[in-house]
Amino acid sequence: MRDDPALAVELELRDGTPVLIRPIVPEDKERLRRGFRRLSAQSKLRRFGSPIRDLSATQLRYLTEIDYVHHMAWIALDPDNPESTSLGVARYVQLPDDPEVAEAAVVVADTHQGRGLGTILLGMLGVAASTTGIRKFRAYVVTDNRPMLEILRDLGGHVELEEPGLYRVDLQIPVDPEDLPDTPTGRVFKALAKRVLPPLAVLRRTVVAGRLRSG
Repeated sequence: MRDDPALAVELELRDGTPVLIRPIVPEDKERLRRGFRRLSAQSKLRRFGSPIRDLSATQLRYLTEIDYVHHMAWIALDPDNPESTSLGVARYVQLPDDPEVAEAAVVVADTHQGRGLGTILLGMLGVAASTTGIRKFRAYVVTDNRPMLEILRDLGGHVELEEPGLYRVDLQIPVDPEDLPDTPTGRVFKALAKRVLPPLAVLRRTVVAGRLRSG
């Protein structure tokens, strides 16, 4: 999957910087580890809720060995140096007791924050979720993570205080992306749907074919 160009989408950030986004694969473990180590303490806290120093082998397996349906993740890379460290990752994990809901999370390298990458990654995640029967994202966001809260609110997310210092945000995922709010973030999502759905279909056919061969 890693070398199939049909599975990668090249986009531009708000400042014109190109970025390559593709589904995460098991070979991304070291790339993910390097990206995590470069995150600031604040970014680690915002993503994991605690000051984790490094990712364990078990965590890396969980984060990269996924099925692309119940557990989906996109990784952002520098298109001029795709073997470099990750610039951002977005993932959802479907809740086993409520298959219409998935917990979603996005992390962006400090060097690329504030440039629209988080919006793009969340948009691609939403498009992927809409094709699997997921109708709602649930995100847990620390109260000082204003950029992510603004993105989620711009899409109509419902924000509640889960506990001191932590919000729970529920965001409806429409079947038709055109039903998203006509906001700057909503328009980004609608544009991404047209780019993401074709490679996503290829990805899932590839996964199914691989399972059939291995079975």
